[in-house]
Amino acid sequence: MKIATYNINNINTRLDVLLRWLEEANPDIVCLQELKCERNKFPEQKLKEVGYNAIWKGQKSWNGVAILAKSEIKELQDDLPGEDEEFTHSRYIEAFIDGIVIACIYLPNGNPWPGPKFDYKLRWFQRLADHARDLVARELPVILIGDYNVMPTDLDTYKPEKYVNNALFRPEIKKAYRELVDQGWTDAVRTLYPNEPIYTFWDYMRNAYERNAGLRLDHFLLNKAVAKRLKMAEVDKHVRGWEHASDHAPVWIELADNNLPEKKNTEKPEQQVQRETQTAQPKGTGDWQTLLAAAPKANMPAKPQPMKATLVREPFDDPGWLYEIKWDGYRALAVVENNQAELISRNNISFDQFHPITDALGKWNANTIIDGEIVVLNADGKSDFSAIQNWQRRKDGQLVYNVFDILWYEGRDLRELPLTERKAILEAVLPADETIKLSKAFDVNGIEFFQAAEKAGIEGIMAKKADSAYTAGDRSKEWLKVKVERRQEVVIGAFTRNAGTEKLFSALAIGVYEKGVLRYIGKVGTGWSEKKQKEMMAQFEPLITEVCPFDVEPDVDEPSQFRPRRLGAKPFWLKPELVCEVNIAEITSDGKVRQASFKGMRSDKNPKDVIIEVPADTTATVAKMDETSELIITKTNRKKAMNKTIKPEASFLDPEKDSQTVKVNGCPLTFNHLSKVYWPEDGITKRDMFNYYDQVAEYMVPYLKDRPMSLNRFPNGIHGPSFYQKNVKDKVPDCMATMPHTNDKGEEKEYLVATNKASLLWMVSLGCIEINPWFSRVQSPGNPDFCVIDLDPDKQHFDQVISAAQEVKRVLDTIGVTAYPKTSGSTGMHIYIPLGAKYTYDQSQLFAKIIVSLVHKQIPEYTSLERMVKNRGGKMYLDFLQNRPDATIAGVYSLRPKPGATVSMPLTWDEVKPGLTMKDFTIHNAIQRLKETGDLFKGVLGEGIDLMAVIQKAQSAF
Repeated sequence: MKIATYNINNINTRLDVLLRWLEEANPDIVCLQELKCERNKFPEQKLKEVGYNAIWKGQKSWNGVAILAKSEIKELQDDLPGEDEEFTHSRYIEAFIDGIVIACIYLPNGNPWPGPKFDYKLRWFQRLADHARDLVARELPVILIGDYNVMPTDLDTYKPEKYVNNALFRPEIKKAYRELVDQGWTDAVRTLYPNEPIYTFWDYMRNAYERNAGLRLDHFLLNKAVAKRLKMAEVDKHVRGWEHASDHAPVWIELADNNLPEKKNTEKPEQQVQRETQTAQPKGTGDWQTLLAAAPKANMPAKPQPMKATLVREPFDDPGWLYEIKWDGYRALAVVENNQAELISRNNISFDQFHPITDALGKWNANTIIDGEIVVLNADGKSDFSAIQNWQRRKDGQLVYNVFDILWYEGRDLRELPLTERKAILEAVLPADETIKLSKAFDVNGIEFFQAAEKAGIEGIMAKKADSAYTAGDRSKEWLKVKVERRQEVVIGAFTRNAGTEKLFSALAIGVYEKGVLRYIGKVGTGWSEKKQKEMMAQFEPLITEVCPFDVEPDVDEPSQFRPRRLGAKPFWLKPELVCEVNIAEITSDGKVRQASFKGMRSDKNPKDVIIEVPADTTATVAKMDETSELIITKTNRKKAMNKTIKPEASFLDPEKDSQTVKVNGCPLTFNHLSKVYWPEDGITKRDMFNYYDQVAEYMVPYLKDRPMSLNRFPNGIHGPSFYQKNVKDKVPDCMATMPHTNDKGEEKEYLVATNKASLLWMVSLGCIEINPWFSRVQSPGNPDFCVIDLDPDKQHFDQVISAAQEVKRVLDTIGVTAYPKTSGSTGMHIYIPLGAKYTYDQSQLFAKIIVSLVHKQIPEYTSLERMVKNRGGKMYLDFLQNRPDATIAGVYSLRPKPGATVSMPLTWDEVKPGLTMKDFTIHNAIQRLKETGDLFKGVLGEGIDLMAVIQKAQSAF
């Protein structure tokens, strides 16, 4: 049974968030606090529609509590016993559900202290303690759930020193809570995580949940009749990142059907002393200690970055290389310090959801940084990527952290040591744990190792130079990765055609034979050219039949996680006589292919012989290799890392100076106050901002060159006042270009015209965090180079923005228009359509209006064409009016004045799918991404569409 608590902080304002979380988490019982609605305005019907009964006590002010349950609810109490003349609000209800007494609590905040509200809080707490004393000894299970507004210990807050005079931290409140628990209650979360910082509440405007920096205000107290059934507890802190979510995150516990066996304490006395005194005692003695002593002393790196490998086409065998399994999971650095651990992604995002790994690492009495891959192993011992994506929700499979490198250990920087020496140290110090595994390297024939990985169904292999240092930044050619493409022969049972498509067919329905019948295993919708489609269609036409060849007729238009809307796909059944070969990522647990791609027809295969190809057992294969091919370090001609250096990312500014003048494109530019923090939550300075724009200039300048600029200035960082400056007359250096312009109000202005990197950096020196170029150039100021559709959400989650962008693409695909998406870097998306400066702003705006009108017609439930915010009803604005003279939006590759220092980043359409977030692209990773992808936006400055032909096509298509 799953029981949750959630301080919703206004149920009607955040109803969409609540309903979304209920669908995702599927709890059996939920306690809600801070309803902020009167009794007659509680959304009972909406909750019933998703399967939840409810009781509640609503109130107009900040209080109000409710209990939701899938089962019948029998109300027992609608308030605490006792009376109080002051500050009486709806804060407590109690019910009997599925054999358990459930109490929903909202304890008053009590601020300011000292004062009458704090005194009332103490009195209210006393009433709770008196009532709890009657409940705790009952034979029935009882759980007191809710927002207690109390911090039991300093472990329950990120920075206790910030709250010296806050009522939440007063010793009187802590004492009252402790006395309540001492009646015989079990604090569920703290019991399961006795030494962990667990937070449930975060500063409303700062994304502190991403840094695991908050408070624990929400608690579950269990009496003895139910405490032994406590199985697990979690905080769904990712919900805090949803748009318009509460400042609290949902918290839940899971109860087993019966009492669980008591866990035995296997910790030895010396281990307990070691943990409590936090002393690090390395394992054993031996050569690894000599290797460690040779490494330079250094402080722990503040922002470690992983070493990245270069993808190569084929496996190879060469002396001096070691070979490892390429795991199919999430790459993560683990920072272990003072008996606490954090897993950090390659994009510097914390993997807090994989707490069994951080729990295990936190018990490691060492300070270190290691590198590895988080995987989920299925029953066959194979890493299952789909399982790791759903692990937090389903907990299916064995969670393992495969560790393959070590960067820093107990004051020693190991990154300059050769790989073989780092491996020796890692193997010596890595603790033995079923969740933490050493990923071994093998000194074997690389081609044979690849072939073994291919037979075992492993994603691929890694090849690493045995004497390579650990270098972050660009992709190293001392680490190479070789991927395995899994192939499967399949029988073609049908082709499908989506509604409204002009293609000969949209996808193939494929199957394999099993016990003499053809079983459907999914669809393949990519991998052929238009010419190949015609060739295939010639083969299909003689075989079209009215009879479905599969044993069970499949739903070929079935929605999926990433395509929730049906496409109107119609099947054309074929006699099962054609065989083709496809590439697949995997065959899922329900027997369907994932990420299938057509590779070619197979005329040499009898369809009846086509069955699912079962790879050899991974565990057995690897175990055999372990026996014969263990890595033995015997070579002596290794380069020592002391002769190598790790080069930092180049900076055009002196890191020691707070003000300096630098010539850029021959233009002297002065940069002041370089240490000023512009993004305070992230510690990002003006110097960081200048360095970013210096590095991104080669990609960004083509989209700025010859364009008038609107300067959006933030002289004191993202939280300081900002203002637009368009007129730069007599304010620009002599080396800058300008353009006189009279705007639509008749105002005479002189705009800066960007010409090169110097123009960009001069704007940034004025505090222009984001860069706002015109859509047109000075050579043709009335003719934009592109048309822009701006998806501007209000109350929508970003996944809905994604859905709207996909709808825009479907409309544009239908009329043969290529478009280029990018994140706005703030909340929405921008979709660019190249025009080639052949049309006016009015024509561009008219075209954009046609497109968004067609899109709105498809998804009217959450989009709007209303310009006035008050008339949109909280819906997403499909903005076409940006296509006008003088209007600007944040340019491509621009930083945004938002926490996290997000970047407006171009995307491939394959990336435009649910799960994408703005924080995937930041000042920290944008340059590395560009080095990998190149400029995805080049087509925006291309020849442009034939607007008249496209509009005619749209009129006929719709």
